Amino acid sequence: MAHEPSANVLIEDRARYTHIAMLLHWTIALLIIANVALGLSAALLPSSILSDTGARVVIDMHKSIGITVLGLASLRVLWRLTHRPPPLPSVFLGWEKATAHAAHITLYVLIFALPLSGWMHDSAWSAAASHPMTLFGVVPWPRIGFLMHFEPGFQEQLHTQLGTLHTLCGYALYAVLALHILGALKHQWIDRHPVLGRMLPKC
Repeated sequence: MAHEPSANVLIEDRARYTHIAMLLHWTIALLIIANVALGLSAALLPSSILSDTGARVVIDMHKSIGITVLGLASLRVLWRLTHRPPPLPSVFLGWEKATAHAAHITLYVLIFALPLSGWMHDSAWSAAASHPMTLFGVVPWPRIGFLMHFEPGFQEQLHTQLGTLHTLCGYALYAVLALHILGALKHQWIDRHPVLGRMLPKC
């Protein structure tokens, strides 16, 4: 005869995110970290180490991962809208809950803003028409059409400005992400609030 789950087990399960939410969360996080490394490689490595061909491969991979993050983030939002997230521990103070919610909203905004600004920056590239974009070298991906048809001087200016916006969104995301991680570690190890388990599967 099967045993019904205890009340403690049910409460513990309700305090965790769903497995789909966990998978999307950690996949997006790992892809963002990989894209930071790729972006820094393309920007910081000298031309003697990173050839023009190598730079193109790195940049194209950076674009592909960015678009993938955009798609997964969209799925993450849809999943969250249809699956109520677990409540924060009751021991959290009011201002801690408000700060946590604000940080999550900011992260979502930046996770969308970063790939969108990068896509716009790439679409305004003067050579975009002659260099079709493909995801991971396999799947054709469109540029944002209207950004490709401005007067060349204005298009180059727009390309530069969108690149600056993309960079600023990146720095903002890194800062908020660092605060998010530090806050989670502080609650877990200093305050002894079991917050990490909410986004980890049961052992």
